Amino acid sequence: MGRYRLSSTDAQILVELPRLKISGRWETSTPPFQHTVYKDASGSVLWNCLQPRSSVHLRLGDRELTGLGYAECLTVTLPPWQLPMRQLRWGRFVSPQDSLAWIDWQGPYSTSFAVHNGIRCETLSVSDSGLTVREADLCMEESFPLRSGRLGSTILPGAPALGKMLPRSLFNIEEQKWLSRGVLNTQDRASTGWVIHEVVHWKI
Repeated sequence: MGRYRLSSTDAQILVELPRLKISGRWETSTPPFQHTVYKDASGSVLWNCLQPRSSVHLRLGDRELTGLGYAECLTVTLPPWQLPMRQLRWGRFVSPQDSLAWIDWQGPYSTSFAVHNGIRCETLSVSDSGLTVREADLCMEESFPLRSGRLGSTILPGAPALGKMLPRSLFNIEEQKWLSRGVLNTQDRASTGWVIHEVVHWKI
């Protein structure tokens, strides 16, 4: 919501937030993936997974951090309260060997898919503690809550101007987001990394 500088190429993304004294560089290590998640006459939801796995260097004030990361861009061209959705599960896993991201959209319109190392695959099951696709099985444990509650009490208080523009019913959307340890098992190996995942209940 504040001033920022952002530039991107196929190989890297540069971000700077001067007011927060934050800057970062994301360098991709996995092919990108783009998919239209939903579309009707009113608009669409386009998911552009720019970097399923990145090498990231961050500067937070006087601190410097390096590690694995992820970058995506979600383009929504219709009001969120018009989306035919009741529940959304989203997540991404990164390790030195693998990346896995998924969307599980349930409601009047439903779709569920995952992207493993830049390749789309079918989801067989999705839950708060794991994900199964035909090629791999992800187990999530040691979960640490990042955010829990309705949007009216978790996100919108930090952006009062945005809150005035949105219908009050949108404040009732309930979100739970976690950081978890993850182990991805495939036919040839098991890789250990981190997962950020969430479930959103649409109560409009």
